[in-house]
Order: sequence, then structure tokens, then C-alpha cells
Amino acid sequence: MKNKREEIIELYARHVSPGKVDLYRKYDIALVPGKREKSIIYDVNGRPFFNCHCNGGVFNLGHRNSGIIKAIAKAMETYDIGNHHLISAPKARCAAMLAETMPGGLNQAVFGVSGGEAVDLAIKLARGVTKREGVVSAIGGYHGHTGLALAAGEVKFREKFGPIPPGFSQAPFNDVDAMRAAVTESTAAVLLETIPATMGIVVPDRGYLKAVESICREKGALLIMDEVQTGFGRTGMMWGFQHFGITPDIVVAGKGMSGGLYPISVTVYNEKYAHIFREDPFVHISTFGGSEIGCFAAMEVIKISRRKTFLKKVAKLGGQFRREFEALKKRYPKLGLKVRGLGLMMGLEFKDEMTALFLVKLLYDNGLYLVYSGNDPRVLQFLPPLVVTSSEARAMMKAFDRAFAAMG
Repeated sequence: MKNKREEIIELYARHVSPGKVDLYRKYDIALVPGKREKSIIYDVNGRPFFNCHCNGGVFNLGHRNSGIIKAIAKAMETYDIGNHHLISAPKARCAAMLAETMPGGLNQAVFGVSGGEAVDLAIKLARGVTKREGVVSAIGGYHGHTGLALAAGEVKFREKFGPIPPGFSQAPFNDVDAMRAAVTESTAAVLLETIPATMGIVVPDRGYLKAVESICREKGALLIMDEVQTGFGRTGMMWGFQHFGITPDIVVAGKGMSGGLYPISVTVYNEKYAHIFREDPFVHISTFGGSEIGCFAAMEVIKISRRKTFLKKVAKLGGQFRREFEALKKRYPKLGLKVRGLGLMMGLEFKDEMTALFLVKLLYDNGLYLVYSGNDPRVLQFLPPLVVTSSEARAMMKAFDRAFAAMG
């Protein structure tokens, strides 16, 4: 007789994604979530796993955060999706809160449902403002699966779906000379993740983003920073770009903005470009973008994430985990571990892809859920909830130790 887990897996394979099921069955890591709370996912049979990936930062504040649930429940007494034709109080208040966290001038917000949708709008806006076509992004980066976002991403995500629109090009990340050569008088925007996750959690060199900002100013291109994963405190600052002393023209955010409970994203842009929507305010619309209920979830996320005490805790926990990983590196030198990242956005690079792949399975067997970086499978992405406790952190590191020992 099949158990509940197997029934769900078979149904999922039949109607949703047989390829995903084939992959997970191959390595015996098919996790079917049931109950979930704070830092833990329980599978449908009740087995607990620490969520050490958080769907790229969606669950920054843990699973089913009680404050966000209360904010949504209260909002549902009055509000619903809302109507994009009308003026919205929740959207206005949410946009104002976002503006308070941004550098001066970045105070205009257009809401969406997904990060990809927000990236699409950022590219449209840059092209509309500059009257140019070119978009330069980083080789190995990722910006979503919608049209323009997909065109700016890695080849493997788009090659099956036909040719991309004209105007898109890429340059190596962290290479100032290559970026200078790529940005021309026909470039509308440079689009970069502050810390490219799919590339393998690559932290930019100290002067790289500042140099890119200067190149954009010199050539008249706009600088778009994709903060979908680095935003809302993930790196120990509210926004990842704040570590590097730059002021983007446009910032894209999503994932953690939802609180893991209501999908919402945003494109924040400088007020000097507001004219693009003034003549025709309906030239860009999103029926479900900035759902009024979703805005209440986002406002609670902003309220929590911007607190100095909260951000200091994230930075402290990041330092604690880094020290623990460095100790494991010395204990298990044959794994070739290298640790990089900021705050609780960390990449664990191993000597080769096979080592990393085996460790995904061994960590799973020890109750830790992680994934590897799609464009660098040697790197495991370590993004635990920002609300992880000290005791949970210790339990996670003990599980890493067991997995590393088994690998050795």
C-alpha cells in the first residue's frame, strides 16, 4: 500500500513535472513539504528538515511568520486584490515605506507579482527613458523566466524557446574592463544582481560596482540592481548594494518581500524618470501586481527587516556561520571547501561538482535542505532564515559536520 508521500509524488509526476520527480528520485531527495514553521519544513510523514535555502530568500523571516499572518488576516477584513485602475491606500503606504529605505531620489514604485515581472518593467523603463535598446548583464547571472528578464539571463534557460529579442549582451562579472567595453552609446541599462546567486554566490570586488556605476554615468546608461535575493536584510544590510557605496537608478526586489505568504514584487526607480508614466499612467499595468493584501505582508516585512537590531543580528550570525565553516574546512581539507558571501547569503564551494552533489544528498539525509548553484554546481547555496536561533545554528553545523565526515 502506497503511503501519502508516494501518492503525492506520483500525482505530481503525472500532472505537474515528471522531470523534477525523475531528478529527485534519482538521488533519493524527494522532499514533499507538509507542516512548516520558522526554520523547519516537515515532510508529509513528519520528518523535519532545516530550510537552509529558503527558496532564494523567500522565507527570510521564516515559515509562517506570525506577525505577517496577523497583518494579512487583519487586511482581509477590509481589503482584497484591489483594482489597478484606482488609487490605492495600501500601495501608497507600502511605496512610501520602501522609499524610506532607499537612497535619495529612489522613491517611485511599480508593484508586480514576481521578480521576473519586476525586471521586465525595469528594462522597459530604462529603454523608455534613454530611447536606447541595449541591455548588458553578467554571464552566469539570473533574472527570472519572463520575457525580457529571460533574455538577460543565462543561455541554458532560454535556448529551448527560440531567439531572444535584439539588444541583449553579456560581460563577465567582476571584470571592469569587459564592462567598459560592453557599455556603449546604444546601451539603455546595465542589469546586475548585487551578489549573483545562480552564478555561485559571487561577492563583487570592492570597487567593481562603483566602477560600473561610473561607466553608466559616463555613457548615459541606467544602472539596474537586481535585489530579488539580496534585499530585505539577507546580507546584513537592508539592501545588498549598500555595502558597496552605490546609488542605482532602478532597484528590483521580490522574494523576501512576500514574507513567504503573499506574492509581491516591486521596481523602485528614481523620481527624475517619473515622466515616463505621467503622460499615460496606464502604459504599464499588472492586474495582480501590488495586491492590496500583499502590500500589508510587504509592510510588515519592511518594518521587521529595516530594524538596526535585526540587521546587526543577521551580520553577527553570518560571522558565526563563517567561523564554523572555516573550522570545518580545516577539519576536512580533502573537500576543498571555500566559503564566500555576505551576512546569511553564503556560497560553499567544493573541489568539484561530484563532491557538491554527494553532499546535497548527505546533508539531506542529516536533515538539511540545500541546493547547488545552477550555473556553478560546485557551489552549495546556504541561505537559512534570517530568524534562525543560536541553538538551531548549532544543530545545523553539527549536521554539516556529520555529512562532511561521511563524505570523507
